[in-house]
Amino acid sequence: MEFLNHKWKLWYKSLDVNHDGKISFADVEESRSKFAELHKLLGDKASGVKIDMEGWWIKYILQSKDGEISLEQFLERCGSEYQADKAKYTAKMTECFNVLFDVIDTNKDRSIELSEYIIAFQAFGHENENLVRKSFELLNPKDGLIPLKDIVNSWIQFTTSDDPHKKDVVKESFEEGV
Repeated sequence: MEFLNHKWKLWYKSLDVNHDGKISFADVEESRSKFAELHKLLGDKASGVKIDMEGWWIKYILQSKDGEISLEQFLERCGSEYQADKAKYTAKMTECFNVLFDVIDTNKDRSIELSEYIIAFQAFGHENENLVRKSFELLNPKDGLIPLKDIVNSWIQFTTSDDPHKKDVVKESFEEGV
């Protein structure tokens, strides 16, 4: 569990968009606004993405609109769900990342190009573009694209694999400072 707790701490830190030490609706607001702004989304497209991102945050992270979650609560929830039923937790993370990356894939081509990847990380408060570019390369893009399923699978592994010997590109990216 120590290895997973380390990775869940990295994940928690990545979700603290405004870097105030806690995850709250303020992080939701900042991430969805930045995402729509950086993608230059307007009208219904911007509204739809904001609604979808809010839904993701509430369902998988905060669990209520006025929710706030501390690192300790986040680790406790992840650990309890994982220990209670690893297969169920893995299914939840599979759904979680399929939903999130479907929102991030604004052109719906089922792949992510570097510019989409950079914008997604910037929307979540990760501003070091050089590190984000390195992270993108760790996923072995082909012709400048990473299939959505490869990104989803890397995040599922990051949040569910307790094998410290398995290459974990998301963990590696966060430990590099993304």
